[in-house]
Amino acid sequence: MTHVKDFAVQAALEAGKLLAQRFGSVHEVSFKGEIDLVTEADRQSEQFLIDRIRSAFPDHDILSEESPPLATGADRRWIIDPLDGTTNYAHGFPFFCVSIALERKGVVVLGVIFDPLRDELFTAEKGTGAFLNTQPLRVSQRARLSDSLLATGFPYDIRVNPDNNLNHFGNMALRARAIRRAGSAALDLAFLAAGRFDGFWELRLHPWDTAAGTLLVTEAGGLVTNLDGSAYHLESPAVVASNSFIHQDMLAVIADGMSNDSNDQKTR
Repeated sequence: MTHVKDFAVQAALEAGKLLAQRFGSVHEVSFKGEIDLVTEADRQSEQFLIDRIRSAFPDHDILSEESPPLATGADRRWIIDPLDGTTNYAHGFPFFCVSIALERKGVVVLGVIFDPLRDELFTAEKGTGAFLNTQPLRVSQRARLSDSLLATGFPYDIRVNPDNNLNHFGNMALRARAIRRAGSAALDLAFLAAGRFDGFWELRLHPWDTAAGTLLVTEAGGLVTNLDGSAYHLESPAVVASNSFIHQDMLAVIADGMSNDSNDQKTR
């Protein structure tokens, strides 16, 4: 795995450098939805990563955000987000990253997240811990939800889909110390692994949003589940991640919100 990890790190660093060089310049922007953007930087970073992976590991599968999956049934699959935080990037807001993960026989075994503007490289290898540059990471030790700083996000179809996280956001805001919505799930999870956030939840994410970040969290001593507390997997419809101490309280707030929504629908 050392060779594979070195490859992933170097690829993330080079893709991040490409993004940093173009950050703040005028970009060609296209739309996948009413507010779901794709920039030319997304596509350039993605093509760079795909080309690098196909050259180094031609027998591996690749799942990426902006391109059709390259699937041959291989037991190793790269899961990449060439630019997580596209809306931020397009608006010149400095919160975005490159995310690369390697899945082996259905299990994520390697995760790399690079924030090029802060020169922060988050890495995790299954069973060996998580690191920020060369320093070991550990989740926070805060034990009360009321003392905790949380992170979350909202789906791109927030304007039309009632499953939009606004109810959970409101409920959690009344119970936590504060919530941040910075616009990059991968970086949110990396910051959780680093102890900067105490908890994170979000609905309707994709594997490229969470593959590297959830490995970072668990390798840093945190906990990752579905909304109902069951085991999380990359195809799960939602994710709850925490330092483990506040996890049950977060799940309880979410469960209360879902129960209230159900009761409201019945009375209509």
